[in-house]
Amino acid sequence: MKWLYSALCAVCVCHAAYADAGEMLSVDTSDPLYMLDTEHLLSTTDATYGNDLLRLGQSFSYGLNNRLMANANVHYQFDFVRARKERGFSSIELGGVYRAGLADDNSARVSTDVLFGARFAGNRHVREPDFAKSSYFAGLRVGRQWAGLTLAGTVKSTWVFDDTRGMSYIDFIPEVYFRMIDGWRAGAEFTARVATNDDFDREWLKLKLVKQFGRTQYGATYAYEWEKSESTVGLYLNILF
Repeated sequence: MKWLYSALCAVCVCHAAYADAGEMLSVDTSDPLYMLDTEHLLSTTDATYGNDLLRLGQSFSYGLNNRLMANANVHYQFDFVRARKERGFSSIELGGVYRAGLADDNSARVSTDVLFGARFAGNRHVREPDFAKSSYFAGLRVGRQWAGLTLAGTVKSTWVFDDTRGMSYIDFIPEVYFRMIDGWRAGAEFTARVATNDDFDREWLKLKLVKQFGRTQYGATYAYEWEKSESTVGLYLNILF
């Protein structure tokens, strides 16, 4: 009877751990595979600084159902070097994420997301193609979540329409994300960008450290870009409603 009692205890412990993991994933908004529940709203406020450029942004995401969420964001860039005049509002981005494949639908427990969106009305005096007058993007992301780890990979193509910087580019983005004790999270992503304009080819590494309190996350980021040997630091705040 002892072995039967031990087995039942093990099953109960595993079930409780699985339930706790599910609850934890439902509010872990920094996870690269995070999907909003129906009628939930996520607010993200962020700031980054590097190369004498300060970028401030606000994003909102809304769960239309358990497989589709809509996104909107806008950023403002301030240039501390007056001669460059690389300041102004970025494009207003409207887009979404569709969960095309659920982890529960396959034995490998792999999730598949389709990304899509467009940006309009950007200020042409800022330097990045993300800020161009209009652009459109689409991509595919696949990955798997465990209780303490998420692995994901994204391929995203962007088409930029602008009088002076019209181009297209493809981003390849592998990501790893760890859930640690006491509400701490850590992640890393590497982006390799191949553009039709060689001046915009990029490779950079982004690291993040996150502390979670209930439905709120406070995050710090560091990114290093090899092409120009530039680094940026940032802070962000996620609030889930």
